[in-house]
Amino acid sequence: MSIVPKETIQVIAQSIGIPHLADEVAVALAPDVEYRMREIVQEAIKCMRHSKRSMLTTDDVNSALSLLNVEPLYGFASGDPMRFRKALGHSDLFYMEDRDVDFKEIVEATLPKAPLDTSVVAHWLAIEGVQPAIPENVSIDALAVLLEAKRMDATPSNTTMEQLAVDMKLPIKHVLSRELQLYFEKITELVISGADPILLKDAYASLTTDSGLHPLVPYFTQFIADEVTRSLEDLPLLFSLMHVVQSLLLNQHIHIEPYLHQLMPSIITCLVAKRLGGKSSENHWELRDFAAQLIAFVCQRFGHAYHNLQPRVTRTLLHAFMDPKRAMTQHYGAIKGLASLGSRVVLYF
Repeated sequence: MSIVPKETIQVIAQSIGIPHLADEVAVALAPDVEYRMREIVQEAIKCMRHSKRSMLTTDDVNSALSLLNVEPLYGFASGDPMRFRKALGHSDLFYMEDRDVDFKEIVEATLPKAPLDTSVVAHWLAIEGVQPAIPENVSIDALAVLLEAKRMDATPSNTTMEQLAVDMKLPIKHVLSRELQLYFEKITELVISGADPILLKDAYASLTTDSGLHPLVPYFTQFIADEVTRSLEDLPLLFSLMHVVQSLLLNQHIHIEPYLHQLMPSIITCLVAKRLGGKSSENHWELRDFAAQLIAFVCQRFGHAYHNLQPRVTRTLLHAFMDPKRAMTQHYGAIKGLASLGSRVVLYF
């Protein structure tokens, strides 16, 4: 015996165009309808519990229908409770009362946003250190235009907004703890001053073994790039910077791969720069030898992850070696770098 009366089955049949459904057929269909209803309700309750809620909603029923490969219901997104009324002349038949709505009110009402299914979209933030020019990756120039427009309290021109072609969000501010800020300040100050060699060695050891330095990696790479660019005449500082690079590369707790494209130019500069140090009598050859060892270490350790890393380095050094207009110091650095890469460097010539 089903809890669904045969009268309900007959009313549903009339609504889909079957005016006269036999009582025997309605009685036979009632248990199957009850079974399907129980299955949907059970799946809806599972969705409710997974959502950490204690009240069943129409969204849970729609989710259950979706799991059962049944088209979901439409038009029941309201949070108001459904009100049922008893049909006249039937003790066990109920219906949901519909409110009379003015057609003009429906036509003039604004359309709601279409619901979107949950989805995951993947795109490349960077490929081997190079950011691809796709709409998901906002260029720095476009971001600067938007920031300038916000600062001036003005809307960018139509042409500018068409060029952006993306709904840009301002980047999230990178927040460092006070301890990490003090650590970065002390290390950089010690590297720049170079006053105490013992403390400097301790700093290198800390950079090599400390497991909590990953948030500081972009700051250290930017610091190294800036100091190498403006301190080519300060040979001791260049030595210290290359030791910092070596320490970061040796730290097993740091994911250094995304920052190699920022570190490699600094290392190559210390290898093939025309002049290093303020005086020609300074031993800049030792710095070039050390930079060559770093390049070989990077290619050996990260070459499997970036298959074109060693070919690009080889082409850069080969270009410096084959250019007759380059100075002898540059030729020396190029030869030293190529030699440090080993016999496989011949394959990239």
